[in-house]
Amino acid sequence: MKKIQAIPILLIFLLPILCEAQLKNTLKKQSDKAVDEGVNSLFGKKKKGKDKNIENADPAESEEVKDKQNEGDNEISEANEEKAVLKWAKYDFVPGDQIIFEDDLMFEENGEFPSRWDLYAGNVEVAEYGSDMVIMLRDGHPSIIPYFTEPQTDYLPDVFTIEFDLYYPGSGSFETHLYDRKNQKSGSPTGYTAIQIHYNEMGMAQFKSRLPDENIEKSRWMHIAIAYTNGKLKAYMDETRLLNIPRIDFDPKGLTFYTYHANNDNLFYIKNVRIAEGGVKYYDRVLEDGKIIANGIRFDVNKSTLKPESMGIINEIYELMEKYPDLKFSVEGHTDSDGDDAFNQTLSEERAKAVMNKLISMGINQERLSYKGLGETVSISSNESAEGKAENRRVEFVKI
Repeated sequence: MKKIQAIPILLIFLLPILCEAQLKNTLKKQSDKAVDEGVNSLFGKKKKGKDKNIENADPAESEEVKDKQNEGDNEISEANEEKAVLKWAKYDFVPGDQIIFEDDLMFEENGEFPSRWDLYAGNVEVAEYGSDMVIMLRDGHPSIIPYFTEPQTDYLPDVFTIEFDLYYPGSGSFETHLYDRKNQKSGSPTGYTAIQIHYNEMGMAQFKSRLPDENIEKSRWMHIAIAYTNGKLKAYMDETRLLNIPRIDFDPKGLTFYTYHANNDNLFYIKNVRIAEGGVKYYDRVLEDGKIIANGIRFDVNKSTLKPESMGIINEIYELMEKYPDLKFSVEGHTDSDGDDAFNQTLSEERAKAVMNKLISMGINQERLSYKGLGETVSISSNESAEGKAENRRVEFVKI
């Protein structure tokens, strides 16, 4: 009995001590929280955390709150992606407006030869790289050419552009020949017809230039763009123009992708290939047609996120509006016919808005711009071919 009575007596003595310790712990937590909030407030930051009301809220209301949080996260993500686009602020490449050849590798099968190409040498097949389908150049000195029904003819006009994404594996070189090595003669008296590409430089004949960044990764994806205008050739690696040749000594007739250095331990990949004929200057288009049709503004698949290579056109529009302060545009988005009509309508609106917002962020007065989407309702080409679909996926700047 004495032992049983001793326990409550002991608790009477310990209770004040325990209460004091608990009070100190609570005060310490409150103090730490106040310090954290003060520091975060000082540096403009706020800790993320779950809303305490979510756990006790109605399930439907909880989902609504989560959706709002997700929308906020998406806005943050888009803001970060927007910053990535800004590094192409000086990019001045503008693609041609009439598409001659387009291959986005839709409906291709893994392990098969790409259906829109012909093989000159080596081993080439379609492969999956992450979530994308790509053309994989494996071994045997692979060399491929776009497939045309009459490949002997000169299918490159006096003004054209070529674009593609290239994965450089870290060693060797990749060559872009400006004629069809299987079906055409080069026409070059010196035999130099190729733009040679390494991880940080490009060269053609005696002309060569390197990226200014010495710390660039050797194994990486890069966007390659080539512009030819009546003998003059420019070539870009990502946002940097590396070649500016006033006159090459032959007439480009076609295209060949080739690498001597591909093997199963050094794989090259290609995707998003486009050849297009150039057009008249943007201001002349506005005067003649009342609008500018731009199918070189690119977005992520089924999203309104601008790709960096879109900045060439956007920079041109910005400079045009800066030069002519009375010029106003309705930015209008269009899609091809693939997919759901309602989704295409919404997507076209979001893409038009993204382009408008980019111009506003660059300094164009918001009162000079509006936007709308027309989905797939206004086609300018047939949706039966890859080239036609690419022309229908466009942004128009309509004078208002």
